[in-house]
Amino acid sequence: MAGNMPDFKTLIAIVADGNSLNVEQARAAFDVMMSGDATPSQMGAFLMALRVRGETVDEITGGVMTMRDRMTPIKAPPGAMDIVGTGGDGKHTLNISTATAIVVAGCGVPIAKHGNRAASSKTGTTDVQNTLGINVDADFSLLQAALDEAGICFMAAPRHHGAMRNVGPTRVEMGTRTIFNILGPMSNPAGVKRQLIGVFDRQWQHPMTEVLKTLGSERAWVVHGADGTDEITTTGPTYVVSLENGEISEFEVSPEQAGLPLATLEDLRGGEAEENAAVLNALLQGATGAYRDVVLFNAAAALIIAGKAADLPEGVAMATRAIDEGLALEKLHRLVEITNRTVPGAS
Repeated sequence: MAGNMPDFKTLIAIVADGNSLNVEQARAAFDVMMSGDATPSQMGAFLMALRVRGETVDEITGGVMTMRDRMTPIKAPPGAMDIVGTGGDGKHTLNISTATAIVVAGCGVPIAKHGNRAASSKTGTTDVQNTLGINVDADFSLLQAALDEAGICFMAAPRHHGAMRNVGPTRVEMGTRTIFNILGPMSNPAGVKRQLIGVFDRQWQHPMTEVLKTLGSERAWVVHGADGTDEITTTGPTYVVSLENGEISEFEVSPEQAGLPLATLEDLRGGEAEENAAVLNALLQGATGAYRDVVLFNAAAALIIAGKAADLPEGVAMATRAIDEGLALEKLHRLVEITNRTVPGAS
């Protein structure tokens, strides 16, 4: 432990002076923190120095590389994707990425969804999945079985990123955003190469897309709603930074392009886990309205990223069929069944 201390102090000094770390230095710094070899004071100083100066693409890349090195993985099939948000947008919307993941899986795209408990919404991905009957604490072999047999699994971040326990208390004590808020969505335990990632602040769209490109993503959209949401929104335009064929581009999408009506944020407001789960269940059983529309919109984008749809209207049509023909609901039922199986030899 003592051997690492001077190295980390040197790295703290670099960022404290307003200078940037290269990828290897960043990897070393995150490795010390996630090994439990840094004191809370050192971690707080380091994370705040990065935050005040502004985290660079190299620093984010090094952080993601360390997160990926230390995670407990799941094996994903080719073409698997993640649909995930950073959280932290403070909008308290319904669980859009969770519903979208189930619908896109219903369209035949393997989904390895990474998620966490609530950051700023009343109920995060994990909270609602529990209420739907999905066993979020299922044995890793059952998560693998769900992905292999049902084509969808939900991975709770704390279980796959155990080394984060060394950083967690410091983050809580700091009580402010740190670089870890943007590392998580890029550290998918299944190593997917296709992503739809929502971010809480537009300033992170380009840096995160650069990191995904550097680390081998094939296709990705990093999105931010003009209303401040970390999703593709139906209340107005959504800003998109896209990665495709190694090229990064920027554009906007609107619900009108997808043939969907405009909504208000109030239409998309969520509640407690039970309420959000009930609304999600109703959606999968064909309930119409603003929630269905925003899920169709996000699903359409995901289907473009997956290479299944050529444009948004085609994606909306495919997602509509997956709901109306019961394919999405069937995915949820399969996921609940598999994650609640008894594992031989488990206590």
